[in-house]
Amino acid sequence: MNRFRLDGETAVVLGGTGALGGAIAQGLGEAGAKVAVLGRNAARGAERVEALLKAGVKTQFFTANAVDRASLLAAQDAVEAAFGPVSILVNAAGGNDPKATVTAERPIEAIAIEDWQANFDLNLIGGVLLPCQVFGPGMCERGRGSIINIASVSAHLPLSRVMTYSAAKAAVLNLSQFLAREWARKKVRVNTITPGFFPAEQNRTLLFNPDGSPSPRAQSIFQHTPMGRFGAPEELIGAAVFLASEAASGFVTGTDIRVDGGFLSQTI
Repeated sequence: MNRFRLDGETAVVLGGTGALGGAIAQGLGEAGAKVAVLGRNAARGAERVEALLKAGVKTQFFTANAVDRASLLAAQDAVEAAFGPVSILVNAAGGNDPKATVTAERPIEAIAIEDWQANFDLNLIGGVLLPCQVFGPGMCERGRGSIINIASVSAHLPLSRVMTYSAAKAAVLNLSQFLAREWARKKVRVNTITPGFFPAEQNRTLLFNPDGSPSPRAQSIFQHTPMGRFGAPEELIGAAVFLASEAASGFVTGTDIRVDGGFLSQTI
């Protein structure tokens, strides 16, 4: 018995058009799951699905806005019509709004409340709460399911400049533990993955100079990461498949798996 196979499962990956969500989508598909990629950008969705199909994944893109309940409900209906009941939900949508980033010209006390709210809407409300409210009840009714929420190292230790993002991701950890407790008796597991630093579209300008060399911030990250490098998106796949598989992690809920190269293990 291969405890890391997902044959017959239907996985929804919200934010599957991004680098990290896309890698997780491919990993779940290669393990045998049917993968519904959800996102707002149809062009990026088509590109992701094309790549997944080439990798042998049974997949389809569905347009959905994570902060719009009606949009998520419509996507749920479409996914289940195409692939059957959803048993795996990966919430990988999120990011940092540049207007909520602390700079020398914009100290934290000057960040507008609406920009704080935008980060919470994207990373907590749309990133986790609404998708769980839409897809979670069906899992509870069927008595099985795995929800994987993507957190951040900044949820554990707030990082300079991205305090609003850090606070929202800290709330993701807390909400995930609450849902794990609430749904455990219904055999729905809720866990988080905490990635370390993985270059992606949202942070590329912070991590690289215009010539492609590592920025001073990247050098600081390397010094604080025992492995001395960034992570690669495919390095999240093992943790995701483990948490998605009931056979592999059936007694695991309310936990956080760190894939951070040791970042959170080092102080000075």
